[in-house]
Amino acid sequence: MEYDIIFIMGEVYFDHPLCGVAILKRLLEKYGYTVGVIEKPTKEVDIKKLGKPKLFFGITSGAIDSMVRNYTPLKKNREEDEHSDYDEHVPDRAVTVYSNWIRKNFKDSIMVLGGTEASLRRFVHYDYWQNRLRKSILLDSRADILVYGSGEKQVLEIAQRVKDNRNLEMIEGTCLISKELPDNFKELPSEEEVIENKEKFCDMQLMINNYTNVAQKTGQRYILQYKSPQYTTENLDEYYELDFTREIPSDSKHLRGFEFSVVTHRGCVGNCNFCALRLIQGNKIISRSEKSILKEIKSFPNKIYFRGNVDDLGGPSANMYGMDCSLRESCRKDCLNCEKLDKSHSKLLELLKKVRNLSGINKVYIRSGIRYDLAPKKYIKEIAENHIYDTLKIAPEHVDKKVLHLMNKDYGDFTEFLNFFNSLNSGKELSYYFITAHPGSSMKEAEELALEIRDLRNVSVQVFTPTPMTMSTCMYHTGLDPETKKKIYVPYSYREKKEQKRVLM
Repeated sequence: MEYDIIFIMGEVYFDHPLCGVAILKRLLEKYGYTVGVIEKPTKEVDIKKLGKPKLFFGITSGAIDSMVRNYTPLKKNREEDEHSDYDEHVPDRAVTVYSNWIRKNFKDSIMVLGGTEASLRRFVHYDYWQNRLRKSILLDSRADILVYGSGEKQVLEIAQRVKDNRNLEMIEGTCLISKELPDNFKELPSEEEVIENKEKFCDMQLMINNYTNVAQKTGQRYILQYKSPQYTTENLDEYYELDFTREIPSDSKHLRGFEFSVVTHRGCVGNCNFCALRLIQGNKIISRSEKSILKEIKSFPNKIYFRGNVDDLGGPSANMYGMDCSLRESCRKDCLNCEKLDKSHSKLLELLKKVRNLSGINKVYIRSGIRYDLAPKKYIKEIAENHIYDTLKIAPEHVDKKVLHLMNKDYGDFTEFLNFFNSLNSGKELSYYFITAHPGSSMKEAEELALEIRDLRNVSVQVFTPTPMTMSTCMYHTGLDPETKKKIYVPYSYREKKEQKRVLM
Protein backbone atom coordinates (compact mmCIF):
# COMPACT_ATOMS: atom_id res chain seq x y z
CA MET A 1 0.00 0.00 0.00
CA GLU A 2 1.22 3.50 -0.83
CA TYR A 3 0.48 5.91 2.03
CA ASP A 4 -0.15 9.63 1.79
CA ILE A 5 1.73 10.26 5.03
CA ILE A 6 4.13 8.10 7.03
CA PHE A 7 4.96 8.90 10.65
CA ILE A 8 8.32 7.85 12.08
CA MET A 9 8.19 7.85 15.89
CA GLY A 10 10.68 7.01 18.63
CA GLU A 11 8.23 5.28 20.96
CA VAL A 12 5.47 2.69 20.92
CA TYR A 13 2.38 3.57 18.88
CA PHE A 14 -0.95 2.95 20.57
CA ASP A 15 -4.38 3.93 19.28
CA HIS A 16 -5.28 6.17 22.20
CA PRO A 17 -5.77 9.92 22.78
CA LEU A 18 -2.71 9.93 25.06
CA CYS A 19 -0.58 9.18 21.99
CA GLY A 20 0.04 12.33 19.94
CA VAL A 21 0.70 10.48 16.68
CA ALA A 22 -2.53 8.50 17.17
CA ILE A 23 -4.52 11.75 17.32
CA LEU A 24 -2.85 13.02 14.15
CA LYS A 25 -3.33 9.70 12.37
CA ARG A 26 -7.03 9.45 13.27
CA LEU A 27 -7.61 13.10 12.33
CA LEU A 28 -5.88 12.81 8.96
CA GLU A 29 -7.82 9.64 8.20
CA LYS A 30 -11.06 11.45 9.03
CA TYR A 31 -10.20 13.96 6.30
CA GLY A 32 -9.48 11.27 3.74
CA TYR A 33 -5.71 10.70 3.99
CA THR A 34 -4.02 7.31 4.31
CA VAL A 35 -1.48 7.15 7.13
CA GLY A 36 1.23 4.64 8.01
CA VAL A 37 3.32 4.48 11.18
CA ILE A 38 6.84 3.14 11.74
CA GLU A 39 7.53 2.90 15.46
CA LYS A 40 10.92 2.79 17.18
CA PRO A 41 13.22 2.27 14.16
CA THR A 42 16.69 1.30 15.36
CA LYS A 43 18.52 1.06 12.03
CA GLU A 44 18.40 2.75 8.67
CA VAL A 45 16.64 -0.10 6.88
CA ASP A 46 13.66 0.19 9.26
CA ILE A 47 12.49 3.49 7.82
CA LYS A 48 12.18 1.97 4.34
CA LYS A 49 9.65 -0.74 5.13
CA LEU A 50 6.55 1.27 4.15
CA GLY A 51 8.16 2.87 1.12
CA LYS A 52 7.87 6.51 0.14
CA PRO A 53 4.76 8.51 1.10
CA LYS A 54 2.84 10.49 -1.52
CA LEU A 55 2.88 13.66 0.60
CA PHE A 56 5.40 13.67 3.47
CA PHE A 57 7.17 11.95 6.34
CA GLY A 58 6.24 13.12 9.85
CA ILE A 59 9.15 12.66 12.26
CA THR A 60 9.11 12.68 16.06
CA SER A 61 11.04 11.11 18.92
CA GLY A 62 7.77 11.05 20.86
CA ALA A 63 6.57 12.76 24.00
CA ILE A 64 10.08 12.88 25.51
CA ASP A 65 13.33 14.30 24.16
CA SER A 66 15.50 11.32 23.19
CA MET A 67 18.45 12.58 25.26
CA VAL A 68 16.27 12.84 28.38
CA ARG A 69 14.94 9.38 27.58
CA ASN A 70 18.40 7.85 27.18
CA TYR A 71 20.42 9.55 29.93
CA THR A 72 20.12 10.24 33.65
CA PRO A 73 20.58 13.80 35.01
CA LEU A 74 24.23 12.85 35.62
CA LYS A 75 24.57 11.83 31.95
CA LYS A 76 24.75 8.13 32.73
CA ASN A 77 23.34 5.93 29.99
CA ARG A 78 20.06 4.52 31.32
CA GLU A 79 20.66 1.31 29.38
CA GLU A 80 23.74 0.71 31.54
CA ASP A 81 22.03 1.67 34.81
CA GLU A 82 21.39 -1.48 36.86
CA HIS A 83 18.65 0.33 38.81
CA SER A 84 16.78 1.37 35.66
CA ASP A 85 14.03 -0.58 33.93
CA TYR A 86 15.08 0.95 30.63
CA ASP A 87 13.98 -0.77 27.43
CA GLU A 88 13.59 2.06 24.91
CA HIS A 89 16.23 1.57 22.18
CA VAL A 90 15.87 5.08 20.77
CA PRO A 91 18.92 6.64 19.10
CA ASP A 92 20.43 9.76 20.64
CA ARG A 93 19.04 12.87 18.91
CA ALA A 94 16.45 10.60 17.32
CA VAL A 95 14.72 13.30 15.26
CA THR A 96 17.97 14.22 13.49
CA VAL A 97 18.97 10.57 13.02
CA TYR A 98 15.62 9.61 11.50
CA SER A 99 15.67 12.69 9.27
CA ASN A 100 19.11 11.93 7.92
CA TRP A 101 18.12 8.32 7.19
CA ILE A 102 15.11 9.55 5.24
CA ARG A 103 17.08 12.20 3.35
CA LYS A 104 19.61 9.55 2.34
CA ASN A 105 17.02 7.04 1.12
CA PHE A 106 14.19 9.30 -0.08
CA LYS A 107 16.05 12.38 -1.25
CA ASP A 108 13.12 14.40 -2.58
CA SER A 109 10.60 13.54 0.16
CA ILE A 110 9.15 16.33 2.27
CA MET A 111 10.04 15.98 5.97
CA VAL A 112 7.92 17.48 8.74
CA LEU A 113 9.35 17.54 12.27
CA GLY A 114 7.18 17.52 15.39
CA GLY A 115 6.94 16.49 19.03
CA THR A 116 8.82 17.61 22.12
CA GLU A 117 12.37 17.18 20.81
CA ALA A 118 11.71 19.27 17.71
CA SER A 119 9.54 21.88 19.44
CA LEU A 120 12.16 22.68 22.07
CA ARG A 121 15.08 22.76 19.65
CA ARG A 122 13.51 25.09 17.10
CA PHE A 123 15.97 27.92 17.82
CA VAL A 124 19.56 28.00 19.05
CA HIS A 125 19.46 26.11 22.34
CA TYR A 126 21.71 24.95 25.16
CA ASP A 127 22.44 21.24 24.93
CA TYR A 128 23.26 19.83 28.37
CA TRP A 129 24.69 16.58 27.01
CA GLN A 130 27.33 18.38 24.92
CA ASN A 131 27.52 21.39 27.25
CA ARG A 132 27.30 23.83 24.36
CA LEU A 133 24.87 25.77 22.21
CA ARG A 134 23.48 24.00 19.16
CA LYS A 135 21.80 25.35 16.03
CA SER A 136 18.11 24.92 15.29
CA ILE A 137 17.19 21.27 14.71
CA LEU A 138 15.81 22.37 11.31
CA LEU A 139 19.39 22.88 10.14
CA ASP A 140 20.81 19.67 11.62
CA SER A 141 17.97 17.54 10.28
CA ARG A 142 17.69 19.20 6.83
CA ALA A 143 13.92 19.02 7.24
CA ASP A 144 11.47 21.15 5.27
CA ILE A 145 9.30 22.41 8.12
CA LEU A 146 8.90 22.07 11.87
CA VAL A 147 5.59 21.87 13.72
CA TYR A 148 5.70 23.03 17.35
CA GLY A 149 3.01 22.25 19.87
CA SER A 150 0.27 19.66 19.51
CA GLY A 151 0.06 20.17 15.75
CA GLU A 152 -3.37 19.04 14.57
CA LYS A 153 -4.21 22.21 12.64
CA GLN A 154 -0.69 22.48 11.28
CA VAL A 155 -0.57 18.91 9.96
CA LEU A 156 -3.92 19.21 8.18
CA GLU A 157 -2.79 22.46 6.53
CA ILE A 158 0.57 20.98 5.50
CA ALA A 159 -1.12 17.90 4.02
CA GLN A 160 -3.50 20.04 1.96
CA ARG A 161 -0.75 22.32 0.69
CA VAL A 162 1.55 19.48 -0.33
CA LYS A 163 -1.39 17.78 -2.03
CA ASP A 164 -2.11 21.00 -3.95
CA ASN A 165 1.59 21.53 -4.73
CA ARG A 166 1.65 24.85 -2.83
CA ASN A 167 4.48 26.25 -0.70
CA LEU A 168 4.62 25.82 3.09
CA GLU A 169 5.12 29.46 4.04
CA MET A 170 3.01 31.30 6.64
CA ILE A 171 1.45 28.25 8.29
CA GLU A 172 0.69 29.18 11.90
CA GLY A 173 2.42 27.00 14.49
CA THR A 174 5.36 26.10 12.25
CA CYS A 175 9.01 27.07 11.70
CA LEU A 176 10.89 27.39 8.41
CA ILE A 177 14.34 28.31 7.16
CA SER A 178 14.37 31.54 5.13
CA LYS A 179 16.98 33.65 3.37
CA GLU A 180 15.05 36.81 4.21
CA LEU A 181 13.49 38.39 7.30
CA PRO A 182 9.80 39.29 6.71
CA ASP A 183 8.52 42.65 7.91
CA ASN A 184 6.14 41.37 10.58
CA PHE A 185 8.66 39.32 12.56
CA LYS A 186 10.27 40.21 15.87
CA GLU A 187 13.97 39.40 15.68
CA LEU A 188 15.66 37.42 18.45
CA PRO A 189 19.37 37.89 19.20
CA SER A 190 21.30 36.02 16.50
CA GLU A 191 23.16 32.74 16.88
CA GLU A 192 26.46 34.62 16.89
CA GLU A 193 25.25 37.06 19.56
CA VAL A 194 23.98 34.40 21.98
CA ILE A 195 27.17 32.36 21.62
CA GLU A 196 29.36 35.37 22.42
CA ASN A 197 27.21 37.03 25.09
CA LYS A 198 25.33 35.20 27.85
CA GLU A 199 23.16 38.22 28.58
CA LYS A 200 21.98 38.06 24.96
CA PHE A 201 21.06 34.43 25.56
CA CYS A 202 18.92 35.61 28.49
CA ASP A 203 17.29 38.22 26.26
CA MET A 204 16.49 35.52 23.73
CA GLN A 205 14.94 33.30 26.40
CA LEU A 206 12.65 36.09 27.58
CA MET A 207 11.51 36.83 24.02
CA ILE A 208 10.60 33.29 22.96
CA ASN A 209 6.88 32.58 23.06
CA ASN A 210 4.13 30.88 21.04
CA TYR A 211 1.99 33.92 20.27
CA THR A 212 4.36 36.08 18.20
CA ASN A 213 6.03 35.79 14.81
CA VAL A 214 9.71 35.63 15.78
CA ALA A 215 12.90 35.01 13.82
CA GLN A 216 16.54 34.24 14.59
CA LYS A 217 19.45 34.82 12.24
CA THR A 218 21.94 31.99 11.99
CA GLY A 219 24.73 32.56 9.48
CA GLN A 220 23.12 34.04 6.38
CA ARG A 221 19.70 32.50 7.02
CA TYR A 222 16.80 32.96 9.40
CA ILE A 223 14.72 30.52 11.40
CA LEU A 224 11.16 31.85 11.16
CA GLN A 225 8.52 30.94 13.72
CA TYR A 226 4.93 31.68 12.78
CA LYS A 227 2.74 32.31 15.81
CA SER A 228 0.64 29.42 17.09
CA PRO A 229 -2.86 28.93 15.66
CA GLN A 230 -5.85 29.51 17.91
CA TYR A 231 -7.15 26.23 19.30
CA THR A 232 -10.66 26.19 20.73
CA THR A 233 -12.90 24.01 22.88
CA GLU A 234 -14.59 22.82 19.69
CA ASN A 235 -11.23 21.75 18.25
CA LEU A 236 -10.35 19.69 21.32
CA ASP A 237 -13.80 18.10 21.37
CA GLU A 238 -13.29 16.98 17.77
CA TYR A 239 -9.83 15.53 18.39
CA TYR A 240 -10.62 13.60 21.56
CA GLU A 241 -13.90 12.22 20.22
CA LEU A 242 -12.13 10.43 17.35
CA ASP A 243 -12.79 6.68 17.28
CA PHE A 244 -9.80 5.30 19.20
CA THR A 245 -9.70 1.61 20.13
CA ARG A 246 -7.79 2.54 23.33
CA GLU A 247 -5.98 -0.82 23.16
CA ILE A 248 -2.53 -0.95 24.77
CA PRO A 249 0.13 -3.12 23.04
CA SER A 250 0.95 -6.29 24.97
CA ASP A 251 4.64 -5.31 25.25
CA SER A 252 3.90 -1.88 26.78
CA LYS A 253 3.34 -2.70 30.43
CA HIS A 254 4.23 0.87 31.49
CA LEU A 255 1.02 2.04 29.79
CA ARG A 256 -1.22 -0.42 31.62
CA GLY A 257 -3.70 1.26 33.95
CA PHE A 258 -4.14 4.27 31.67
CA GLU A 259 -6.34 2.74 28.95
CA PHE A 260 -9.33 4.68 30.23
CA SER A 261 -7.66 7.99 31.01
CA VAL A 262 -9.47 11.11 29.84
CA VAL A 263 -7.82 14.40 28.83
CA THR A 264 -9.97 17.32 30.01
CA HIS A 265 -7.89 20.31 28.87
CA ARG A 266 -4.62 21.56 27.40
CA GLY A 267 -2.15 24.16 28.56
CA CYS A 268 -0.87 25.14 31.98
CA VAL A 269 -1.01 28.49 33.78
CA GLY A 270 1.81 27.48 36.14
CA ASN A 271 4.75 28.73 34.02
CA CYS A 272 7.25 26.73 36.09
CA ASN A 273 10.72 27.78 34.98
CA PHE A 274 12.03 24.21 34.68
CA CYS A 275 9.10 23.15 32.48
CA ALA A 276 8.73 23.75 28.75
CA LEU A 277 4.98 23.17 28.55
CA ARG A 278 4.27 26.85 27.88
CA LEU A 279 6.32 26.58 24.68
CA ILE A 280 4.43 23.46 23.61
CA GLN A 281 0.78 23.57 24.72
CA GLY A 282 0.88 27.21 25.80
CA ASN A 283 0.38 29.04 29.11
CA LYS A 284 -3.39 29.48 28.81
CA ILE A 285 -6.04 26.85 29.48
CA ILE A 286 -8.26 25.42 26.75
CA SER A 287 -10.87 23.08 28.24
CA ARG A 288 -12.99 20.54 26.47
CA SER A 289 -16.73 20.89 26.84
CA GLU A 290 -18.41 18.95 29.61
CA LYS A 291 -20.68 17.37 26.98
CA SER A 292 -17.69 16.01 25.04
CA ILE A 293 -15.99 14.56 28.12
CA LEU A 294 -19.17 12.84 29.24
CA LYS A 295 -19.71 11.47 25.72
CA GLU A 296 -16.23 9.94 25.72
CA ILE A 297 -16.71 8.31 29.12
CA LYS A 298 -20.18 7.00 28.19
CA SER A 299 -18.49 4.98 25.43
CA PHE A 300 -16.25 3.10 27.88
CA PRO A 301 -18.76 0.42 28.98
CA ASN A 302 -18.96 -0.68 25.34
CA LYS A 303 -15.31 -1.78 25.48
CA ILE A 304 -15.08 -5.45 26.45
CA TYR A 305 -12.00 -4.88 28.63
CA PHE A 306 -13.49 -1.95 30.61
CA ARG A 307 -13.83 -2.72 34.32
CA GLY A 308 -15.84 0.28 35.42
CA ASN A 309 -13.06 2.67 36.42
CA VAL A 310 -11.92 5.91 34.77
CA ASP A 311 -8.16 5.62 35.22
CA ASP A 312 -7.42 9.34 35.21
CA LEU A 313 -9.35 12.54 34.57
CA GLY A 314 -7.14 15.55 34.00
CA GLY A 315 -4.37 17.27 32.09
CA PRO A 316 -0.91 18.73 32.78
CA SER A 317 -2.34 19.70 36.18
CA ALA A 318 -5.61 17.94 36.78
CA ASN A 319 -7.25 20.82 38.63
CA MET A 320 -6.84 23.47 35.92
CA TYR A 321 -9.94 22.33 34.05
CA GLY A 322 -12.34 25.23 33.56
CA MET A 323 -9.71 27.94 34.09
CA ASP A 324 -10.23 29.23 30.55
CA CYS A 325 -10.17 32.95 29.89
CA SER A 326 -12.05 34.73 27.10
CA LEU A 327 -8.99 36.97 26.64
CA ARG A 328 -6.49 34.14 26.23
CA GLU A 329 -5.62 35.08 22.63
CA SER A 330 -4.86 38.73 23.45
CA CYS A 331 -3.89 38.91 27.13
CA ARG A 332 -0.22 38.40 27.96
CA LYS A 333 -0.53 38.67 31.75
CA ASP A 334 0.56 35.87 34.08
CA CYS A 335 -2.68 33.98 34.81
CA LEU A 336 -1.60 32.89 38.30
CA ASN A 337 -1.37 36.53 39.38
CA CYS A 338 -4.57 37.60 37.66
CA GLU A 339 -7.62 38.35 39.81
CA LYS A 340 -9.88 37.27 36.94
CA LEU A 341 -8.60 33.67 36.96
CA ASP A 342 -11.44 31.42 38.10
CA LYS A 343 -9.91 29.36 40.91
CA SER A 344 -13.25 28.20 42.30
CA HIS A 345 -12.99 24.73 40.68
CA SER A 346 -16.79 24.92 40.30
CA LYS A 347 -16.79 23.57 36.72
CA LEU A 348 -14.46 20.74 37.69
CA LEU A 349 -16.47 19.79 40.77
CA GLU A 350 -19.64 19.70 38.70
CA LEU A 351 -17.92 17.56 36.07
CA LEU A 352 -16.65 15.07 38.68
CA LYS A 353 -20.15 14.74 40.14
CA LYS A 354 -21.70 14.06 36.73
CA VAL A 355 -19.05 11.50 35.76
CA ARG A 356 -19.51 9.63 39.05
CA ASN A 357 -23.22 9.34 38.36
CA LEU A 358 -22.88 7.88 34.86
CA SER A 359 -24.25 4.39 34.34
CA GLY A 360 -21.51 1.76 34.30
CA ILE A 361 -18.94 3.93 36.09
CA ASN A 362 -17.69 2.68 39.46
CA LYS A 363 -14.76 4.99 40.22
CA VAL A 364 -13.23 8.12 38.70
CA TYR A 365 -9.58 8.57 39.64
CA ILE A 366 -7.27 11.58 39.50
CA ARG A 367 -3.74 10.27 39.00
CA SER A 368 -2.08 13.00 36.93
CA GLY A 369 -1.26 15.29 39.85
CA ILE A 370 -2.65 18.64 40.97
CA ARG A 371 -1.42 22.13 41.81
CA TYR A 372 -2.09 22.16 45.55
CA ASP A 373 -1.51 25.93 45.69
CA LEU A 374 -4.54 26.47 43.42
CA ALA A 375 -6.85 23.95 45.05
CA PRO A 376 -9.63 25.20 47.37
CA LYS A 377 -10.48 23.13 50.45
CA LYS A 378 -13.83 22.06 49.00
CA TYR A 379 -12.06 20.46 46.04
CA ILE A 380 -9.40 18.75 48.17
CA LYS A 381 -12.09 17.26 50.40
CA GLU A 382 -14.06 16.05 47.38
CA ILE A 383 -11.17 14.24 45.72
CA ALA A 384 -9.83 12.84 49.02
CA GLU A 385 -13.20 11.22 49.62
CA ASN A 386 -13.94 10.06 46.07
CA HIS A 387 -11.12 10.30 43.53
CA ILE A 388 -7.71 9.21 44.85
CA TYR A 389 -6.44 5.89 43.43
CA ASP A 390 -3.43 5.23 45.66
CA THR A 391 -1.91 8.60 46.51
CA LEU A 392 -2.61 12.18 45.50
CA LYS A 393 0.39 13.49 43.57
CA ILE A 394 1.67 16.98 44.32
CA ALA A 395 4.94 18.68 43.38
CA PRO A 396 6.12 21.24 45.95
CA GLU A 397 9.57 21.02 44.23
CA HIS A 398 11.44 22.70 47.13
CA VAL A 399 10.97 24.56 50.41
CA ASP A 400 13.62 27.29 50.20
CA LYS A 401 12.01 30.60 49.21
CA LYS A 402 14.91 31.71 47.03
CA VAL A 403 15.01 28.45 45.08
CA LEU A 404 11.22 28.41 44.77
CA HIS A 405 11.33 31.94 43.37
CA LEU A 406 13.88 30.89 40.75
CA MET A 407 11.60 27.96 39.89
CA ASN A 408 8.57 30.29 39.75
CA LYS A 409 6.93 27.98 42.28
CA ASP A 410 6.69 30.38 45.21
CA TYR A 411 2.92 30.16 45.51
CA GLY A 412 0.68 28.69 48.21
CA ASP A 413 1.37 27.49 51.74
CA PHE A 414 2.69 23.93 51.76
CA THR A 415 2.35 23.46 55.52
CA GLU A 416 -1.21 24.75 55.54
CA PHE A 417 -2.13 22.35 52.74
CA LEU A 418 -0.55 19.38 54.56
CA ASN A 419 -2.36 20.19 57.78
CA PHE A 420 -5.72 20.45 56.04
CA PHE A 421 -5.27 17.25 54.02
CA ASN A 422 -4.26 15.29 57.12
CA SER A 423 -7.22 16.70 59.07
CA LEU A 424 -9.62 15.05 56.61
CA ASN A 425 -8.71 11.59 57.95
CA SER A 426 -9.66 10.15 54.57
CA GLY A 427 -7.28 7.21 54.84
CA LYS A 428 -5.52 8.45 51.69
CA GLU A 429 -1.93 9.59 51.38
CA LEU A 430 0.05 12.16 49.44
CA SER A 431 3.04 11.53 47.20
CA TYR A 432 5.59 14.29 46.73
CA TYR A 433 7.97 15.33 43.98
CA PHE A 434 11.01 17.48 44.73
CA ILE A 435 13.90 18.80 42.63
CA THR A 436 17.41 19.32 43.90
CA ALA A 437 20.52 20.86 42.28
CA HIS A 438 18.34 23.44 40.52
CA PRO A 439 20.04 26.81 39.92
CA GLY A 440 20.12 28.61 43.25
CA SER A 441 20.39 25.38 45.26
CA SER A 442 23.65 24.87 47.11
CA MET A 443 24.32 22.23 49.78
CA LYS A 444 22.79 24.62 52.30
CA GLU A 445 19.43 24.61 50.48
CA ALA A 446 19.60 20.84 49.94
CA GLU A 447 20.13 20.28 53.68
CA GLU A 448 17.24 22.64 54.43
CA LEU A 449 15.00 20.60 52.13
CA ALA A 450 16.19 17.33 53.68
CA LEU A 451 15.25 18.59 57.15
CA GLU A 452 11.76 19.64 56.03
CA ILE A 453 10.86 16.39 54.26
CA ARG A 454 12.44 13.84 56.62
CA ASP A 455 9.07 12.79 58.08
CA LEU A 456 7.21 12.57 54.76
CA ARG A 457 6.34 9.30 53.04
CA ASN A 458 6.15 8.59 49.28
CA VAL A 459 8.86 11.10 48.36
CA SER A 460 10.55 11.24 44.94
CA VAL A 461 13.64 13.38 44.44
CA GLN A 462 15.00 14.27 41.01
CA VAL A 463 18.29 15.96 40.17
CA PHE A 464 17.53 18.94 37.90
CA THR A 465 18.05 18.18 34.21
CA PRO A 466 18.60 21.22 31.95
CA THR A 467 16.30 20.53 29.00
CA PRO A 468 16.29 22.79 25.92
CA MET A 469 14.53 26.18 25.95
CA THR A 470 13.39 26.35 29.58
CA MET A 471 14.03 29.37 31.79
CA SER A 472 15.87 27.20 34.34
CA THR A 473 18.16 25.86 31.62
CA CYS A 474 18.95 29.45 30.68
CA MET A 475 19.99 30.01 34.31
CA TYR A 476 22.11 26.85 34.24
CA HIS A 477 23.93 27.83 31.04
CA THR A 478 24.49 31.49 31.87
CA GLY A 479 24.75 31.48 35.67
CA LEU A 480 22.38 34.46 35.58
CA ASP A 481 18.81 35.18 36.57
CA PRO A 482 17.38 36.04 33.11
CA GLU A 483 15.01 38.64 34.57
CA THR A 484 17.61 40.63 36.53
CA LYS A 485 20.90 39.50 34.90
CA LYS A 486 22.28 39.00 38.42
CA LYS A 487 24.61 36.09 39.09
CA ILE A 488 23.14 33.06 40.83
CA TYR A 489 24.75 29.96 42.28
CA VAL A 490 24.61 26.92 39.99
CA PRO A 491 25.78 23.44 41.07
CA TYR A 492 27.70 22.23 38.03
CA SER A 493 29.82 19.32 39.31
CA TYR A 494 28.49 15.76 39.29
CA ARG A 495 29.93 15.36 42.75
CA GLU A 496 27.79 18.14 44.22
CA LYS A 497 24.68 17.04 42.35
CA LYS A 498 25.05 13.53 43.74
CA GLU A 499 25.74 14.89 47.22
CA GLN A 500 22.63 17.09 47.13
CA LYS A 501 20.52 14.08 46.27
CA ARG A 502 22.27 11.88 48.84
CA VAL A 503 21.37 14.14 51.77
CA LEU A 504 17.74 14.05 50.63
CA MET A 505 17.57 10.28 50.33
